[in-house]
Amino acid sequence: MAKLTRQLLLENPIEQYVKWQQDAFEAGGHKLSSMALATTGSNGIPAIRTVLLKEVTKLGFVFYSNYNSKKGRQIQENPNGAILFYWESLERQVKVTGAVEKVTSIESDDYFQSRPRAAQIGAIASPQSDCIDNRDELEVRYREIAEKYEGRSVERPNNWGGYRLLPQLFEFWQGRSDRLHDRFQYYLDGTGSWVVERLAP
Repeated sequence: MAKLTRQLLLENPIEQYVKWQQDAFEAGGHKLSSMALATTGSNGIPAIRTVLLKEVTKLGFVFYSNYNSKKGRQIQENPNGAILFYWESLERQVKVTGAVEKVTSIESDDYFQSRPRAAQIGAIASPQSDCIDNRDELEVRYREIAEKYEGRSVERPNNWGGYRLLPQLFEFWQGRSDRLHDRFQYYLDGTGSWVVERLAP
């Protein structure tokens, strides 16, 4: 039975996340880029959805979206969020909360150009989160965009790009028997250092 102790934890929670991500990769059967993202707009009603994690750096966790989507509008109104990773076969989960900011235009441009051409066109064609009458409307829009860019590179639209969640709080959860799970949280103190505490399950 796996366990988690203070001695097993790395001092930096992002490095600890990367270690667990690698463990999940080696265990197999996991989509490591999938994470649940929770946001809340000015009305205070939370929303959650699965998004793709595209990069982890010492600054935080990067994902991409249409800025006019529901999540984009909520982030504009309340630039804070939470993400959750869950690896069932390892009985592990990681929760991260923090502020959310846009990545630079250069970062967004670079990532957009790395995407398959069809995904680039789809990003322009879809008015993400808006109501549409039917699928035909979407497919017609896709064909129009594809024709517009035939024979030339697809430009990143201004309403599409990356976000970075800047971690302020981590929780690492390791499942144990009898529901006596191991839980540890990291939080930033006033000096910018990470403090680690054990939580009751």
